[in-house]
Amino acid sequence: MGSQHGHGHAHGHAPASRWARARHVLLHAFTPHSHDSADRFDSALEASRQGMRTLVWSFAALFVTAAAQLVVVLLSGSVALLGDTIHNFADALTALPVGIAFVLGRRAATRRFTYGLGRAEDLAGVIVVLIIAASAVFAGYEAVLRLIDPRPVGHLWIVALAGVIGFAGNELVARWRITVGRRIGSAALVADGLHARTDGFTSLAVVAGAGGVALGFPLADPIIGLLITVAILFVLRDAAKEVFGRLMDAVDPATVELAERSAADVDGVAGVSQLRMRWTGHTLRAELAVAVEPTLTVEAAHRLAHEVEHHLVHAVPRLAAAVVHTEPVIGAQQAHALLGGH
Repeated sequence: MGSQHGHGHAHGHAPASRWARARHVLLHAFTPHSHDSADRFDSALEASRQGMRTLVWSFAALFVTAAAQLVVVLLSGSVALLGDTIHNFADALTALPVGIAFVLGRRAATRRFTYGLGRAEDLAGVIVVLIIAASAVFAGYEAVLRLIDPRPVGHLWIVALAGVIGFAGNELVARWRITVGRRIGSAALVADGLHARTDGFTSLAVVAGAGGVALGFPLADPIIGLLITVAILFVLRDAAKEVFGRLMDAVDPATVELAERSAADVDGVAGVSQLRMRWTGHTLRAELAVAVEPTLTVEAAHRLAHEVEHHLVHAVPRLAAAVVHTEPVIGAQQAHALLGGH
């Protein structure tokens, strides 16, 4: 006998105050709570809202950073800093594809897109990875060009200060995006945070180059630019690993083990097998089979499957739904053999 189902769970909300958090806990403990598709959508929607808030405020921070650098460019006439400023303005716009992905991910599933449009985040992550790669190419090109044709830099202390401002602003945005991205399970937002970190490295190149020029070594600027290009390539590797791993349905093995242990802890479950998990946007879905006593009725097996899913969505972070298949402890292989030749 078997039971298959998949429904969501409304967890992952972030109350704004201690009183709201306490009220949330009390309501959850003493009132019935459902696990239908609307609840799952609400949970995903809250995560998307967190992501959108992060994108909006981090975009504002990057814009202010680039604007401050532009003021210094106008005062110093530094071509190097002008390039970094234009770069920061352009990179602030990388929030656009991720923001579009969050908006698309809020749409409910349809008959055509039965899992919704959560995977738009993965596509946005690919775009961010491509932009990081373009940043590495641009930085490397500029460094080589300056080795061939060195350019004088004036107002070195002001230029260095603007570089520090650029690094601080980008690093702040990077930590913000990476922290929230990992909290809500968004690989695209994490990649965008890593991208902001590469921009901080570019700004540091301006500082280091200005310092080298001040010490009488004019080639310091392009040499350090090459080193920063290498650093950007390492960041590119991490971002690509994060995004393309998500595209290939990679899940942390520790999360899989947690799901297996949690399902096995439910009373009535004699074994867990065929567990598979995948990300859809910033939520997880799972499929698994649980072995039960063959004497259970269809109704009892169905109820047990619901209990397993209920336990899983409480125990596994970011898990929105699970399809639980029940099978008898003895004799299940006979039914499996029906599909053996397909």
